[in-house]
Amino acid sequence: MVETAGLLCPESKAKFEKISLARRTVTRRVELIDEDLVSELNKKAESFKLYSLALDESNDIKDTAQLLIFIRGINDSFEITEELLSMESLKGKTRGEDLYEQVSAVIERMKLPWSKLANVTTDGSPNLTGKNVGLLKRIQDKVKEENPDQDVIFLHCIIHQESLCKSVLQLNHVMDPVVKLVNFIRARGLNHRQFITFLEETDADHQDLLYHSRVRWLSLGKVFQRVWELKEEIRSFLELMGKSDEFPELSDTNWLCDFAFAVDIFSHMNELNVKLQGKDQFVHDMYTNVKAFKSKLVLFSRQMSNKSFAHFPTLAVQKEAARCAKKYCKSLDDLHREFCRRFCDFEKIEKSLQLVSWPLSQDPESAPQELQLELIDLQSDSVSKQKFKSLKLNDFYASLNETTFPNLRRTAQKMLVLFGSTYVCEQTFSVMKINKAHHRSKLTDQHLRSVLRIATTKLTPDFDALAKKGDQQHCSH
Repeated sequence: MVETAGLLCPESKAKFEKISLARRTVTRRVELIDEDLVSELNKKAESFKLYSLALDESNDIKDTAQLLIFIRGINDSFEITEELLSMESLKGKTRGEDLYEQVSAVIERMKLPWSKLANVTTDGSPNLTGKNVGLLKRIQDKVKEENPDQDVIFLHCIIHQESLCKSVLQLNHVMDPVVKLVNFIRARGLNHRQFITFLEETDADHQDLLYHSRVRWLSLGKVFQRVWELKEEIRSFLELMGKSDEFPELSDTNWLCDFAFAVDIFSHMNELNVKLQGKDQFVHDMYTNVKAFKSKLVLFSRQMSNKSFAHFPTLAVQKEAARCAKKYCKSLDDLHREFCRRFCDFEKIEKSLQLVSWPLSQDPESAPQELQLELIDLQSDSVSKQKFKSLKLNDFYASLNETTFPNLRRTAQKMLVLFGSTYVCEQTFSVMKINKAHHRSKLTDQHLRSVLRIATTKLTPDFDALAKKGDQQHCSH
């Protein structure tokens, strides 16, 4: 680090030389930053009007089950805070009641009132969602015990459900050979190097294949697209290696037609997946994208029934496309039905989402009674109309008078604080796998939690105060 500083900012090299890089010192610095971030989160949580939780569980390199708990809180000014609340290690069983004990302990430790819990979003695993003893059932019982009138919105991660929908397409006969082919080339060093050299020698449009893991569907469309574009080069390479017999599908016109359909439909689904990703997304935006995709599926099916492949360019150039159109129509219809079935939990709150996202166009008579008069006042106010056009949604609701629009503000807070997905958890698990790998498998759970908090936080530690609190610095060697 000192040598790099000498190159980038030589005038500050002496300052870098005074930074202690001793293992214990660095560890203590990480602990202090973590403590400061927890303290800052605690202060922010005191002003939350409502909060939501996103939960996901995964095993680390030592097969220890790690439960990630993210919190999304909203205050009276409609400022949204989204942070890692905790990472809890489960050494024994991971039943719903075990997970509940961990979540409950964290909520009590952070002094978060159960009465302010608006939503819990999970990846839908049985130990989280079990009807009788799952985590969500235990949370619901706890909330109802304290306040029988309180309703917590339980959601299944919208991205996870979108991925699960792919299974109804029944394209395993396409996916398995493609994944096998990619793994044959990418997973073996010699094959991979020879293939890259072969592509260079043949002036191919691409210089490599993309790698796909069965664990994640996100890259599937891109992988299929790349394999399709390189299929002629791949076929020639397999002949050169004497492996053509292991992949007869590449010479099967019917299989290639199914492959072309898969390339196009997975490309459309990947576009949706990308729109659903990212932090700080409001649920109404995510669900709007899902609804739009459902409408696209209806269009695709109708056009394909007329043997029109306008939105399936890869399939359109296949000779067998027209003959197989009926089969692909059925696949699209099945996919549409699966989307309708899986997103029923979001449909239950759709009216509330629409009301909050488009309050000026809602019919007051169809709104809940406590919102009807407030909606009429809002829709009659020209200043509010102008603010709605110019401000972000949460800033717009923050601008509404608390006395005039108390119920509308409360409804908006509940809808805006929802977690639509557990994507933030998946991102953090990726960070965990990098930090607690084979060469760092002895990283303690406490220190792993600190590292993950620092890696994912949007809060800014008080570095000046931390510097004063730190140990005596020594020059590094």
